[in-house]
Amino acid sequence: MAKTPETEHPVKAFGWAARDTSGTFSPFNFSRRATGERDVQFKVLYCGICHSDLHMSKNEWGFTQYPIVPGHEIVGVVTEVGSKVEKYKIGDKVGVGILVGSCGQCDQCSIDLENYCPKQIWSSNSTYHDGTILYGGFSDIMVADESFIIRWPENLPQNVGAPLLCAGITMYSPLRYFGLDKPGLNVGIVGLGGLGHVGVKFAKAFGAKVTIISTSSSKKKEAIEHFGADEFLVSSDPEQMQAAASTLDGIIDTVSAVHPLGPLLSLLKPHSKLIIVGNPGKPLEVPIFPILSGRKAVVGSVIGGIKETQEMIDFAAKHNVFPDVEMIPLDYVNTAMERLLKSDVKYRFVIDVAKSLKSK
Repeated sequence: MAKTPETEHPVKAFGWAARDTSGTFSPFNFSRRATGERDVQFKVLYCGICHSDLHMSKNEWGFTQYPIVPGHEIVGVVTEVGSKVEKYKIGDKVGVGILVGSCGQCDQCSIDLENYCPKQIWSSNSTYHDGTILYGGFSDIMVADESFIIRWPENLPQNVGAPLLCAGITMYSPLRYFGLDKPGLNVGIVGLGGLGHVGVKFAKAFGAKVTIISTSSSKKKEAIEHFGADEFLVSSDPEQMQAAASTLDGIIDTVSAVHPLGPLLSLLKPHSKLIIVGNPGKPLEVPIFPILSGRKAVVGSVIGGIKETQEMIDFAAKHNVFPDVEMIPLDYVNTAMERLLKSDVKYRFVIDVAKSLKSK
């Protein structure tokens, strides 16, 4: 007879879980594995909420395993280390993102791109090496292999910094990989939400000029005055889009809703790339002629490897790249998900886990 989540492992844990496709969260007792010889256990202090947590809780991508405890922007303080752990000690500030495991042997793992390993293991809704289901950061404690732990800089606040572990690396990695990290380049960012606003901050820190492309003209003032964007385009305005044709060296598209790609491709200079990092629920239509006529490309990117994630966190600390966040208690998570669905957040929710569970 299969063990329950509460008795599967020896370490008692507590969090909030969704149990069916309604995506409604409620208190959940479960268990974590004992700290292995290369494991780091830490008390969760804060956990960001990503749009993918909403998708997963409702099984909108079709592979959710219930009950699910989401959360992959997890930061805290080390409480226990395994006998062979070399990088961390009790009391260290650490973080864990989406990745907590990979095969360690494939071509992608060998070049520090575990995020493209065909056997990658996620911090929630994934099966670990021992065959058990993993639960994420909407919980009081976490355990992970030291190879997948991020060292947290002292000068980077953990509460506002938590979303960097997903939103941050999602934007940083394509900026770096596709060469959009050079001063003076014109970088377009589609959408000024949880991902987009962080992308503006990283691109500006690299010295690039940034153009925000949005469906909402109401965001123009904040984009330019608060985030420092250089230009703002309303994608539904043909005159604005025509005036900006062939001016951008690259575009990062953060939108997770179905939208036309043709107008975005028209903004690119020849030989440039439209980089998709959002994940719409339905396929996007790709117009071929503008790709052929300008030798343009539509490509994708997803998070980053552990080495690059550490690089990103250190860069953010050095250049004061902090997401704009709204702090919430854990028992507010259902309301937060409803607001997230309506894009009613500026610009990322972060759960104050430790404070929420203090009286537990």
